[in-house]
Amino acid sequence: MALAAIFAVVQATQAMARPESFADLAEKVSPAVVNITTATVVAAGTGPGPIVPEGSPFEDFFKEFQDRNRDQDRPRRSSALGSGFVISEDGYIVTNNHVIENADEITIEFFSGEELDAKLIGTDPNTDIALLKVEADKPLPFVPFGNSDAARVGDWVMAMGNPLGQGFSVSAGIVSQRGRALSGAYDDYIQTDAAINRGNSGGPLFNMDGEVIGVNTAILSPNGGSIGIGFSMASNVVTKVVQQLKDYGETRRGWLGVRIQDVTPDVAEAIGLEKPEGALVTDVPDGPAKDGGMKSGDVITSFDGAEVADTRGLVRQVGNTEVGKSVRIVVFREGKLQTLKVTLGRREEAEGAVPETTPEGTVEEAPVEKQMFGMTLSPLTDSLRSELDLDAEAKGLVVQEIDEMSEAYEKGLRKGDLITEAGQQKIASLADFEDRVGEAEEAGRKSLLLLVRRAGDPRFVAISLDEGSGD
Repeated sequence: MALAAIFAVVQATQAMARPESFADLAEKVSPAVVNITTATVVAAGTGPGPIVPEGSPFEDFFKEFQDRNRDQDRPRRSSALGSGFVISEDGYIVTNNHVIENADEITIEFFSGEELDAKLIGTDPNTDIALLKVEADKPLPFVPFGNSDAARVGDWVMAMGNPLGQGFSVSAGIVSQRGRALSGAYDDYIQTDAAINRGNSGGPLFNMDGEVIGVNTAILSPNGGSIGIGFSMASNVVTKVVQQLKDYGETRRGWLGVRIQDVTPDVAEAIGLEKPEGALVTDVPDGPAKDGGMKSGDVITSFDGAEVADTRGLVRQVGNTEVGKSVRIVVFREGKLQTLKVTLGRREEAEGAVPETTPEGTVEEAPVEKQMFGMTLSPLTDSLRSELDLDAEAKGLVVQEIDEMSEAYEKGLRKGDLITEAGQQKIASLADFEDRVGEAEEAGRKSLLLLVRRAGDPRFVAISLDEGSGD
């Protein structure tokens, strides 16, 4: 009897955790969810027309055909459908950037059937978020944002929008996973199995309290329809973007000014770092980080008081920090932790700038080659600089040939790459390189860290010393 009672309590608890219906929630939030229709002027067709020889018996036929279809060559309007939601009673509306991109007209349809024209306040292509505004003669129903970080895998969620242009529609599911990244530097998607289709883009993903914890943005599908893998941009990302769009009409993200890569286990071993965590700095062009004393080869372990797990985490941390703020950054350098103070710039102003490096002068020597780690290496000469389109001040060792069965090849090195550092020290000759190998072996290292440049882009690679260092 006791066991039966316990089993009944467990069943009752499980039943309470499962909503009997989403009807009350849908009724509560529906007035704040909108359908979005856009119109765009499409230029007249400019494709090639039929070529008919003069005097051909088909000449009159094609002339009549072109006259009959002349109206189709005039500029026309193309429309698209999407979703969105009202976030304030004075008419601010959130949707996806791709829903309204290049639109000439934006029309908002409310749950009541009322339609209003909207104006674009601002967009952020990096997170695919757009902010619109409508003018209404009365306060509008709206929905609040919730804390997406509080959402747990397995929590119930409800999506609402305009799938496939069918009008207001509700679907439900669970949080399948959090922290998904698709392609953007600032991605933080909630994955859900709630049905999301074309037209749902820009619509809200609700928790059971009626709070928006995500903006439905993308689906993974081989056929264009929902297969239960949908992605919603997390509300804790969206709220920051929306506030900046509202305040400035654009985003203003912090900028550190470094090139970085993840710290792999072999890289961590090569530099004496206890754990493969943080962001490894591969280049420091002119900018805030350089002004603050940061160097290539530093590993950023902490930013503004928060630990740095990897490059993706650092990009988000920096981007979410106020432009002009002075932050403390802890770096691992030459076996010790150091604290730097850096005043952040603005990423949007820095984008498109070409990083510049100012390496030391070149050391000329005879064009000697040597086989090391499965690579044929030679010092950089004037002819090689010209061939590889390198700056006159560049220096290092050029990979002339590489064994495709070598570890170096497996880790991405290729013919034409320039090795500029070994063991976090600059190299200009084969002797420099051999010295770095010897120093690493004497220190008991299992691998040697190389800084490799290809088409100007730097990357650190750790090569095992067991691969062999001579001919």
